[in-house]
Amino acid sequence: MDGDPTLAFYQDVLETLTQADIPFLVGGAYALSYYTAVVRPTKDLDLFIRRHDAERIGETLRHAGYTMETPYPHWLAKVRANGDLVDLIFSSGNGIAEVDDAWLEHAPKAAVLGVPVLICPVEETIWSKAFIMERERYDGADIVHLLRACSDRIDWHRLLRRFSFHWRVLLSHLTLFGFVYPAHRNMIPSWLMVELLDRLRQEALAQPTGQPICAGTLLSREQYLVDVEEQGYRDARIHPLGNMSEGETAIWTEAISRKQ
Repeated sequence: MDGDPTLAFYQDVLETLTQADIPFLVGGAYALSYYTAVVRPTKDLDLFIRRHDAERIGETLRHAGYTMETPYPHWLAKVRANGDLVDLIFSSGNGIAEVDDAWLEHAPKAAVLGVPVLICPVEETIWSKAFIMERERYDGADIVHLLRACSDRIDWHRLLRRFSFHWRVLLSHLTLFGFVYPAHRNMIPSWLMVELLDRLRQEALAQPTGQPICAGTLLSREQYLVDVEEQGYRDARIHPLGNMSEGETAIWTEAISRKQ
């Protein structure tokens, strides 16, 4: 597009998958811009897909001349061309936000780079971003902007169901929203805040039970390793507590050193 090889690559991937009639959704910076009008540079294109569509997508894109690899089998594949990158995302780095049919059912339609596409639903966008709290990346500001821009269109009941027993993470972001935008606190439904605060009150009055668990690994793959590797805490990412295997967490941990 206009001589930009990166954008031409992105556009061709979008058109190739669309012509092959393979479901996908656009997320990342393009989705954030769609919902909030916050525009920022992006080094890649994030496409969200169902896990069982990954093999077919790989075959389609390889036939189109692109290479595809799956460095992190629990959540992500990558398509490359001349140094440019498209991420094919079917879950999240912590194994929680698995892409399912509901992502497609609730996705709005838009055009990205001139191609008609589906955009990741705002509820799932908030859900997947809510757990990103690394030292080098924190998506809390994205969530605050999404809440402000989309409060009247969010299905709050569905959003709450997505967080399930990780509701404390949702509460933390809703509380932060009220701090950032004190004049807009009423954008968050009062029934939701009351319900979450009541859950918190009930927990505060109850004695904790069970083995020591560290759920911090769901928020950061690096900052809580000391807890699970040296201090005897169970890793909340690993079965049966979470959706990942020990092998998958090992691969994801090894990637830290490669990135640094």
